[in-house]
Amino acid sequence: MYFLGLGIILLAMKYLEIAPVAAWSWLIVFAPFGLAVAWWSWADATGYTKRKAMEQENKRKQERIDKNKEAIGTLSSRNKRR
Repeated sequence: MYFLGLGIILLAMKYLEIAPVAAWSWLIVFAPFGLAVAWWSWADATGYTKRKAMEQENKRKQERIDKNKEAIGTLSSRNKRR
């Protein structure tokens, strides 16, 4: 996502002819878009994206369970420190 944002900023600066980007080659300006495609391809191919989504889902699930246990008073003080 950072590569995409950088690419958009560089593209806008090149289009609006803001120095020093106005003097750069178009190849350099478009390079972050290529890097973004490479990153997304790698992340999808290796399962990185799915693994991060599952970690986030499990974290939210555990927080919800802990919140419910605390609400009914069954969460021990040992588990609260996690």
